[in-house]
Amino acid sequence: MKKHHKIILGSFGTIVLIFMIVSGILINGLIVKQTLNHKETLAKLDELQLDTQTKLNQLTESLMSTRQELNSLNNDLGSINQEFSLLKASASSDFSGIIEDSIKSVVTIRTDVSQGTGFIVTEDGYIVTNAHVLSGASRLYCLDYQQEKLTTDLIGYNLDYDIALLKINGTFEKIEFGDSDNIQLGEKVIAIGNPLGLQFSVTEGIVSGIHRPGLNQEPAYIQTDAALNPGNSGGPLINKKGKVIGINNFKLGTGENLGFALESNYIKNVLNAISEKILNQTLVY
Repeated sequence: MKKHHKIILGSFGTIVLIFMIVSGILINGLIVKQTLNHKETLAKLDELQLDTQTKLNQLTESLMSTRQELNSLNNDLGSINQEFSLLKASASSDFSGIIEDSIKSVVTIRTDVSQGTGFIVTEDGYIVTNAHVLSGASRLYCLDYQQEKLTTDLIGYNLDYDIALLKINGTFEKIEFGDSDNIQLGEKVIAIGNPLGLQFSVTEGIVSGIHRPGLNQEPAYIQTDAALNPGNSGGPLINKKGKVIGINNFKLGTGENLGFALESNYIKNVLNAISEKILNQTLVY
């Protein structure tokens, strides 16, 4: 073989070798890239699967929580309905038909330091209670007779008469005020409240005195032997016509069945003074 033939063959072999090396490098790079892309895809799939499973777990927990709340609510409502029946059965004939109507306008008031009672005085959700129920509190809400938790705002208060005006949003059944100037000694009354946390408890008694002086020395209080306990504060004192004649305020611990309620005409005057000053409107008549 001639020399120039050897050079041509050598050059051709070198070109083939270079081509093979370059091709190998390119193929290897492609394989590496595909491998990386595959790993990245698997990582994304794993992340998506984990995120999906997390959301499914959250959804499951939410559904379980909702189911538990619904079961609890049904149990509470059933319990309250049973309590209503017991209350109506235990009350005298004077009040057996009044309790169910009145209870819809009564609310439980809870704060971070105490609890008490209030009652709805307007259809758009204004509530009256005792100011001392809110003393020292930083958080406040109401529970209606169906156990619904209601966001509650403090509108104003009068410490001399221990009255506070609150507001909840919505449409409600209000309770009417009676004329406390027409109260008769010996007439039957009921007090509705939450003594010691026992929601919507009813006690029955009579009017033992009227125009009694209170802690403010004003002759503005009804004396009653209807049992009042911590938690009754702010609840209504109701006559046989289903009208509020007083707001349960305090009791004397030195004697038995010596409870006192601020008379309804004073309540109306204080509420209107608060609302006219702050809301520029008269609430009750």
